[in-house]
Amino acid sequence: QEEIQEVKTEGNLELLFNSLDKIVEEAKDQEEPAWRPSGIPEEDIQSSLIPYLLKHRAFLRKFLKEKEEENRKIAGMVLAGRERIAELQELIRARRNSWQ
Repeated sequence: QEEIQEVKTEGNLELLFNSLDKIVEEAKDQEEPAWRPSGIPEEDIQSSLIPYLLKHRAFLRKFLKEKEEENRKIAGMVLAGRERIAELQELIRARRNSWQ
């Protein structure tokens, strides 16, 4: 009894068993079967990695699209600023010429 109690306290088994019970309870509501390895590592990696990579690619494409739109807006603002600078330079030249 002492040894069993010592193993339970050292390994923190009560907490582990409680978490295992919780996982079992949560799994009862699932309708689809749990994932099991097929025995072929390449297929297992592909089956779990490809959906993640596709999701990440979609996120990156969306992010790229947002940044391209932001860059278009900024480029428009830069062009408007350059036009304003050119107008001001022309106004300065005209006033300088009229002053001289």
